[in-house]
Amino acid sequence: MTDREQAAELSPAARRLYARITRDEPVRPEDTAALRELVSWRLVIVDPDRPERPIALDPQEAGRRRVDDGLRELAARAARIAAVPDLSDELSLHFERAKWRSGAGSEFLADAEQVSARLGEALDRAETEILTADPAGPGGRARDSDADTRARAALARGVRLRALFGDSARDDACARDWAAAMSASGVRLRTLAAPFQRCVVVDRRQAFIADHVVGASPSQTAWHIMDRAVVAYIAETFEHVWRCADVWHGDPRRAVPPDGTGLTPRQREILTDTAAGVDQRITARRLNIGLRTLTKELGGLRARWGAPTLAALAYQWALSPERTHTAPATGDGPDGR
Repeated sequence: MTDREQAAELSPAARRLYARITRDEPVRPEDTAALRELVSWRLVIVDPDRPERPIALDPQEAGRRRVDDGLRELAARAARIAAVPDLSDELSLHFERAKWRSGAGSEFLADAEQVSARLGEALDRAETEILTADPAGPGGRARDSDADTRARAALARGVRLRALFGDSARDDACARDWAAAMSASGVRLRTLAAPFQRCVVVDRRQAFIADHVVGASPSQTAWHIMDRAVVAYIAETFEHVWRCADVWHGDPRRAVPPDGTGLTPRQREILTDTAAGVDQRITARRLNIGLRTLTKELGGLRARWGAPTLAALAYQWALSPERTHTAPATGDGPDGR
C-alpha cells in the first residue's frame, strides 16, 4: 500500500481512540499519533483548555469532506496529466532550435570561424596528445605560421603530435618543406594512399570530425564531439589508419621504378590478384600461363619494388601511383602474346 493509500485509511488505533472520545474517556500520551489522524480527518477538535478531552465531530460530515477533498485532488491530477502534451509541444520548440546538438556532447559548428575558434581553444588546452588526419594534406597549413606556433607551443608543453595526410602531399614542394621542419620539431608525420576520414582528436577527450549529417560544405563545417565513447572510437579508427601509413619526413612520393617499361596488363592482373589474396593456381589458369611463368613474374615484381614477401609486394602495389593509372596499350593479351 502506498503512503497516499495509507493516508486515506484510518488506522485501528485511531478508530479505537474515536470510540473512547465519544465515551468521554481521556486521551493518554501514547494516543498522540492516533489523535493526529483524527484531527487530520476532522473527526475531532482539541480544546486548548482541555487537550486531554477532544470533542468528537459527526463522522458523516467528516466522510463527505474527505470524499470532496479526494475528488478535488483527482481532478487536479487529471488536469496535470491533460497538460502534459501541451508542455511537450512547448519544450519541443526549444529542442528544435537546438537540433544540431546531438546526444550528450556533439555540437554542429556551422561556419569556418566557429570551427577555427573551437578547435584552436581545444588545441591550446591540450595536455597529452593531438591526433590529426586530413586526406587533403597540409595545404594552407604549410604556410600558416599561427598553426605552426600553436603546434610548437603544444610540443613545448610535452604534448605528443601525430599528423596523417594523403599521399599526394608528397608532391607539394611547400608541404614537403613544412613536413621536414615540423618533423624536426618533434611532430610525427605519415601519409597514406588509401582514402580515410578527416578528424582531430585532443587528449582522447574531445574530437572534431567532418560533417555527414547536415550536408553543408565539408571544408567550412564540422562536428565537435565530447562523448567519451565516440571519441575513443574515433581515436581507435585513427590508430588503425596510422598503422597502415608510411612515415614521412618531408621526402617526395616514391617514384615508379625507372625501368622505362611500366607494367604490362598481365603484371597488373597478377598484382591485383596477389593483393586480393587469390590463389596463384587460379591466377595462372585465368591468365593462361604456367605456375613457373607466374612465379618468375612475381619475382621480377618483388625485385622491382624491393619487396621481400608477397605481402610486402601487395602493400607496395596498394601504395603505388601506377595502381590508379590505366595501363598503356601494349598489344599483350592475358597470355602474354
